[in-house]
Parts: sequence; C-alpha cells; structure tokens
Amino acid sequence: MRLIGLAITLAVSLFAAPLTAEAQSAGKISRIGYLFVSPPTSPSPLRIAFIQALRDIGWIEGSNLAIEIRSANGRPERLPALIGDLLRLKVDVIFASDPVSAAAARQATAEVPIVFMTLGDPVAGGLVDSLARPGGNLTGCAGMDPELAGKRLELLKQIVPRLTRVAFVVSPSSPMSPPHV
Repeated sequence: MRLIGLAITLAVSLFAAPLTAEAQSAGKISRIGYLFVSPPTSPSPLRIAFIQALRDIGWIEGSNLAIEIRSANGRPERLPALIGDLLRLKVDVIFASDPVSAAAARQATAEVPIVFMTLGDPVAGGLVDSLARPGGNLTGCAGMDPELAGKRLELLKQIVPRLTRVAFVVSPSSPMSPPHV
C-alpha cells in the first residue's frame, strides 16, 4: 500500500511542482480534489497512504495544502455535480481514485490536471491515448495490466506451492474491465 501512495504522490507532485515556488513565496495553499464513487468510510488505506506520502515530501494538510474530498456515495450519476464543485473551488489537481471518477473528470475538464488510480488498462478504458504519451490532462497509475497476469500467477504459485485453483473476479460494467469479460 505504501508503494501505491508513493506512486500517487509522485504523479500529483509532477502536476503540482510548478505551484511549489508560488506556494512558498505567496503563501498560497494548493488544493487537491480527491474524488471517488464508493461510499465514504473511515479513511481508506489508499487515502491514508496518499496523505502520508504527501506529508513525506512536504505537503502538509492545513499548512500548504487543502484536500477537498468528494464521494458520490455509490452513485456515479452524482459525479458531474461533485466535479463542478471541485472546479468552482479552483482545485489545482483532481485525484480520481477509481476509473469511473477519472472518466467523469475527463469529460468535465480539459484544463485541470487529473491523476487517476486504476486496476485496469487506462488505454482500453479510454482514459488516455497511450501509456507512453497519455495526452490531454490525465496521468496516473495502472496496477493490473493484463500483461502482468501470468507473472502474478507465477509468483502466487511460488508463495503457495500447493495452489491448484485461482479465481479472478472483475466487474464487466467497469470501463477498466478487459474487453473479453
């Protein structure tokens, strides 16, 4: 989980880097919009890692950073209104913690940088043009590339030598699901 937080922080930092000099000289507080579909619970492990990784590189909430957290409470149709709220607050970057939020943010703005976290293929899901050159205002982390599935199974077999069955569950309605699901 720590690696995920660091990867996210690196991506956010790349977008926020030009703001650093301005923030230090003018006392500006940078704003991150943190967007997700699922109902809010106590801080998720992802959110905890995200905030800690930001702290590790000097971004402290309440000091030089404000994090505007918005949840669609499991209702994706609420995302456009939530994104509109973040845009009215003039966030410097939007962090979309799931592919549905990232897709909605992409439709809502071409100006504000969007950092996404997805378990699927962001190219197949229509978020970016390519991994090498995402294009537009999106970048992020993709964790479940199909090309790595064989290696993951190989590692799992090494960890659990008597393993005989493995199940892989995906949501076919997710824009990040492989096309054959």
